[in-house]
Amino acid sequence: MPPPFTTIAWRLSHLSEMLALRADHTTGSRSLTRDDFTVHGDVATALPAFDAAATAWRGALVSADDKALDTVGHCTYPHGSDAENPFLEIVWWVNQELLHHGAEIALLRDLHRLLP
Repeated sequence: MPPPFTTIAWRLSHLSEMLALRADHTTGSRSLTRDDFTVHGDVATALPAFDAAATAWRGALVSADDKALDTVGHCTYPHGSDAENPFLEIVWWVNQELLHHGAEIALLRDLHRLLP
């Protein structure tokens, strides 16, 4: 049996959780958990959450200097390789996730537009 089909809202929430929690564990309280994140089940509420999370992540990136980019564990996010890799590698990974899921969102959006 194939896995369930994920929605645009799910993908936006997945990205939002990753961005918001990583931002918090980079320049915030370093205490947010997945339980603190609200998953939004529709695009209308998922988009503002994504915008807020992307803004928080951008703030974390802008605040990182060369030393921070080279620092292992600069981000303390507990659900990834953040404790073992330089921050620059974490930034690379997050960009890959954004590209991957962003392309899926664009494809689903385009397919949805073709529906009668």
